[in-house]
This record gives sequence, structure tokens and C-alpha cells, in this order.
Amino acid sequence: MSRVYNFSAGPAVLPEEVLKAAAEEMLDYQGSGMSVMEMSHRSKVYDGIIKTAEQDLRDLMKIPDNYKVLFLQGGASQQFAMIPMNLMKNKVADYIVTGQWAKKAWQEASKYGKANKIASSEDKTFSYIPDCSDLPISDDADYVYICENNTIYGTKYKELPNTKGKTLVADVSSCFLSEPVDVEKYGVIYGGVQKNIGPAGVVIVIIREDLITEDVLEGTPTMLQYKTHADADSLYNTPPAYGIYICGKVFQWLKKMGGLEAMKKHNEEKAKILYDFLDGSKLFKGTVVPKDRSLMNVPFITGDAELDAKFVKEAEAAGFVNLKGHRSVGGMRASIYNAMPKEGVEKLVDFMKKFEEENA
Repeated sequence: MSRVYNFSAGPAVLPEEVLKAAAEEMLDYQGSGMSVMEMSHRSKVYDGIIKTAEQDLRDLMKIPDNYKVLFLQGGASQQFAMIPMNLMKNKVADYIVTGQWAKKAWQEASKYGKANKIASSEDKTFSYIPDCSDLPISDDADYVYICENNTIYGTKYKELPNTKGKTLVADVSSCFLSEPVDVEKYGVIYGGVQKNIGPAGVVIVIIREDLITEDVLEGTPTMLQYKTHADADSLYNTPPAYGIYICGKVFQWLKKMGGLEAMKKHNEEKAKILYDFLDGSKLFKGTVVPKDRSLMNVPFITGDAELDAKFVKEAEAAGFVNLKGHRSVGGMRASIYNAMPKEGVEKLVDFMKKFEEENA
């Protein structure tokens, strides 16, 4: 069977050459006589894998030395609690709610202190990013929280909020490594890897060292303290070893592709093909304010639920899978992460043109 074009929002498409390389090493990783899946995380061989992965990520993102890179479990959703548990010293934090995941993070933080919703785009189904140039940042806020790219709604911050000197915490799950990033603008950057980097089961947290302290909320479990994992170089307990190995391979693939500058160019070209078609189409239309459009997740609709369903079904039969929109918004969504080739987007647009002619 030939491979389909997988437009899933996550777990999502991975680079073919990474999958092939992993397949070749499945039974015997570099002469070790075993698979990485079977390997002790305390072994010398595995130590090389995780250290190389971290260094490659540091190179790609130009991560400064005063930031720790942690490979953790529990997905991005576990960070919704871990962040307030570790950072809410004054028990106050400001949240900008631009989608489902930011909303869930805000709700979770409310269990640990005063989580202020200082801006939101819920009034228009999260179809835009609010103006964040002069927000009512709380004087005693421990941090300001954003979800930088909204997977479900297809919006992306093009400019980071003015936090007025407060620590910025960002969930970047669905735009991780899609473009260059200035790490020093953030206190914490984190994301689940299953959208743009690797298989589900790993969450990467990049955190400034001064934010890693023993001074956490009372009752915070040992496993939910950043210090626990930072002190043990992500090996406090058995990490998601195989997932980290695949992430490492993706980091090497990204370096080979020319790094994050090259990736941004590649992603802009892909997104333009799809957005240009949507902007000129009589049948399909994008749902996001153009200036806030994501390069990674592109939601669109026909305006007719039955026609949407017909499109999704016919697209799947033609080899374009996982185009159904999130259950909370309906319609369609094409997630076009780093590993989606340009030809995948071109062929999708050709299919959409044909569908439009047949259903005009």
C-alpha cells in the first residue's frame, strides 16, 4: 500500500526518511544488538542518544546556556498544572485565552491560585488573536500565559504579547520548530511533540534556570517539580526513551533541511498555496482573520455541513486523510506540519478545485 497524505493535527505526519532510518535500526541500533525500545535508559548507548538529541535541539533553537531542556511525559495537558504548581509564587497569573487549550490551561491554573483571563477571542469562535500590545497585566502576576499556535482554530501570534516585564510562558505544541524563535523572550516554552516533532508520549519543556526552584506549591508531587527532572537530566525515572530517540532523528533531519530559517520558508510556501486557493474559491473559505493565520493548521468550510462531510469522505478515498475539523468547530482542517511535503498541499488543492467544479 502506498502512503497517504496525512493532514492529521496530531499524532501527525513524520518525515519519511526518519521512519525509514528508524525501521532499519529497529532490531539492532548501531551494533548494540538490540532495539532502542529494549534499551536501558541508564546505558551508555542511550545516554548518547538523549544527549545528542538535546544538543541538536539547542543548536536548532539557539537555546541559551541558562535554559534547561527537559524531556517529560504527561503531554502538554499535564503542563497546565505543572506550570502553576512550580511558578505561582504569588498565586496570581494572567492568561490570554485564544482557543480550547489556552482555556483548559486557564481553568487548571484556577485550581492553584488567581488565574486572570486578561484577553480572549472567544467572542468570535477564536477566529483571531486579540491585540496584546497593552493588556491589563496584574502587578503581582507570576507569569503571563499564551498558547502560541491554536491547533483547532488555526490562529497564530505573529507578535508576542507585551507582558510588561512579566515572565512569558508559551505552549508551542503545534508550531514547535516550524520557524526561528527567540528563546530569551520566554521564561518557559513547552509543547507536546506529536504534532511537529515525534510520536505521542513526549513533552519538551525549555525553562529558564531561575524559574526552577524548590519553592513550589505545597503538595506538589515530586514528579511534577521541574527541579526533580532538571537535576536528573530528564532521567529521574524511565523517560519515554523511544519517543525521544525519534525526536532526535527529527532534529537531525531539520538540521539537514537547513534549520529553522529554511523550515519557515518551506512552511510559508506551503501555506500560501492553500490560503491563496481558499481566498479565490467560491465554494471553500478559510475561517481565520488573514493576519492571524497559522502556517501549521488551516481550517476551512463550505458553509454546508453535508457538503463538508461529502468532501471529507471523497478526500479520504483519494488519499487525503484526517481532514475533518475538530469536533468543537466542524468543517475541515488541514494540518501541514514540517514533514508535510509541498506536493501534498499542491495535490490537495488540485483535489479541492475538482471538488468545487463538481459541486458548484
